[in-house]
Parts: sequence; C-alpha cells; structure tokens
Amino acid sequence: MQEHKTIFWDWNGTLLDDTYVCIDAMNVLLRDRKLNELNEVTYRDIFTFPVRDYYAKAGFDFSKEAFEIPAIEFIENYDGMVKTAGIFEDAIETLEAFKREGYTQMILSAMQNEFLNDLVRSHKIDHYFSKISGIEDHYAAGKVDNARKLIAELEGRGGEMIMIGDTIHDHEVGHALGLRVILVCRGHQSEARLRETGRELAHNFKEVIHLVKA
Repeated sequence: MQEHKTIFWDWNGTLLDDTYVCIDAMNVLLRDRKLNELNEVTYRDIFTFPVRDYYAKAGFDFSKEAFEIPAIEFIENYDGMVKTAGIFEDAIETLEAFKREGYTQMILSAMQNEFLNDLVRSHKIDHYFSKISGIEDHYAAGKVDNARKLIAELEGRGGEMIMIGDTIHDHEVGHALGLRVILVCRGHQSEARLRETGRELAHNFKEVIHLVKA
C-alpha cells in the first residue's frame, strides 16, 4: 500500500496563474510615483518575501511614505484585476490525481485568509482541500507559523509532507519545518533563483505528479 502523503499547495503563482496581474497592479503604483515599471523578467528577478523587501527593490522609498500605503494600493488594484486570472490549465487534473491517491491536500498561502478563501471558491476547487489557510492581513510577511499550525493539527497522521510552491519562501517554509519541497518554475520567481535553493524543480504539474509519486 502506498504511503499516505499530505500536499501543502501554495496558491499565487502555483495554482493561480496571476503573475501578470501582480505586474500590472504594481506598475500602476510605479507609474504614479514616476518609477521604472516592471516587466516579467525584472519582476521575477526581484520579487521576494517579505514583500516589503520587494517593494524596496522596486524603488519605493519608505522614508517618504509608509510601506502600508503602497501595499494597500496594490491590494486594491490586484483585487480589481485578479478576476481575469485563471488557475493553471493542468491544475484540476493534478488535484484530481492526488485525490484519487487519497492524499490530503491543503492550501498554505501568504494571502489574506478571507480573500484567499473567496478566490479559491470562485474557481470551484475548494472541495479538493481539507484546509485553506491564509494570513490575517494583506502585508504578506510569510507563512511559516500557519504551516506549523497545520502540521500540528495533523497530529502525526500526515505521512510524507510535501510543499509545492513557486518561490524561495516555499523553500524556506520547508526548511523551517522539515518538509520536502517541489518548486514549479512558472510563477513569481525565475528558475535561476529557484535552482539556487537546491530543491526539486518542475516546469508543469505533469512533472510534479511524477516527482510526488516517485
């Protein structure tokens, strides 16, 4: 009998194909401040967690305005644009494949929890997940603490635990909690940056399925 596995899915850039939305929403702020706009390459090269550091790399000067000001503006822009973003086309067949294997699947995200749950439900995939866990605010500081809580709730019944994400922060979550991590190279950070983590890499969910079942 195959060992039980628990999959912790990241949301943005892993299941939800929203990189272009994040770039467009940020470029509105940059134009307003007469700062250089981002393209896909520069975005993937500078995006990071906590996102305050990403804003600084994009050119925001927090001696002139508090981080919370552009952060809230970004969320307002993103909220108005994200309805145009779909989940990756191979997401549902992958969620279904893991469901057939009997794996426990959860979403672990640095997105505000209510906003996250509403988005997941809007794509009609919430039934695949035993838990959908976001953070309390919109400032995307990180998700290690939430991951720790989810693991504690499993009470040792999770089997092999695997984090599937698209950023170095997903690697950091895995490192902090001893999780296996698979990084998908089509989200918010470049393949070159992800490769530096030394983690298993995939370019699509077909490759993810192969790695998880290996």
